[in-house]
Amino acid sequence: MTTTLTPRRPRPPAQPATLRARRLPAYAAPALAVTALLLAAALVYGAGIGGPVLVVVVGALLYLAGLFLAANAVEGRRSARNRTWSALIHSAFVLAVLPLASVVWTLVSKGSERLDANFFGTSMNNIGSRDANGGAYHAIVGTLQQVGIATLITVPLGVLCAIYIVEYGRGRFAFTIRFFVDVMTGIPSIVTGLFVLAFWVLIVSPWFNDGRPGFSGFAAALALSVLMLPTVVRSTEEMLRLVPAPLREGAYALGVPKWKTILRVVLPTALPGIVTGIMLAIARAAGETAPVLLVAGGGAAINFNPFENNQSSLALFVYQQAGEASRYSPARAWTAALTLVALVLVLTVAAKLLSRRNRLGR
Repeated sequence: MTTTLTPRRPRPPAQPATLRARRLPAYAAPALAVTALLLAAALVYGAGIGGPVLVVVVGALLYLAGLFLAANAVEGRRSARNRTWSALIHSAFVLAVLPLASVVWTLVSKGSERLDANFFGTSMNNIGSRDANGGAYHAIVGTLQQVGIATLITVPLGVLCAIYIVEYGRGRFAFTIRFFVDVMTGIPSIVTGLFVLAFWVLIVSPWFNDGRPGFSGFAAALALSVLMLPTVVRSTEEMLRLVPAPLREGAYALGVPKWKTILRVVLPTALPGIVTGIMLAIARAAGETAPVLLVAGGGAAINFNPFENNQSSLALFVYQQAGEASRYSPARAWTAALTLVALVLVLTVAAKLLSRRNRLGR
């Protein structure tokens, strides 16, 4: 009788008592931040070498060093690097948000002084330096008309130019267009104002004004459209390039013509990004002062006709009121600046809401 011996299986290695790594407690980071600020304040104010800004800078450096040392001692070098870089990223975010928050707070706090019916319902016509009243109604009308006309001119041209570059353009001609669009992106606003002044105001407008050159809001709209065009073209071009190629190929496979594919598939897909680029161009145009000053001339009276006589804008109104020798002018300037920012914000939100209503986005 034979006996078969079953080999004995080796025992599995002993498992560690816990799989959870050591970590810093939740209160460690806030405690390190407070300690770093206190040490920085003691160093800066004790040595008398700076103020609150230097305290924050030195405190941030001490906090990063202390966080790295503490995490390296408890969690290891790899986790310490991760915590340090995360702290640097969060610090960069805070540094980017602080100027924006400061601008918004300054605008709201100083611009709310003249938020009344008189400011939005009257102009500066017959208003002296000792008059507390007077508003920006004429400037609001001018801004809406000039930016509106510039948008009507620029958006079709910019979108069609971008469509040609992406969908049809090949060879040197498309390269030349793209090159000049890039060059136009860096043109100063005063150069566009001088161009429209030399071409439209001094050469073209005398044909319609009995031989005399004349300022107008339309001339300012032409100058603003020159500034808006490269932004619209470049942003639309980038958004069209992001549309997946299978969408185009699927439409072509179904026998859809190229022009209809662009109109019904490509443009609706890229519409949110295109709208964002258009709103950036509008925001830049609404804040320009030099072109309006050169070719529209500004003015204190209300002018609803953009093709005749001087016309003002909110940006030009802010510039003029900031330079006035009157104690009431700074309040008007701040309120006009707040109005301009609010106007651009409302237009941006409205455009974003409308861009969501495309068929491919639902």
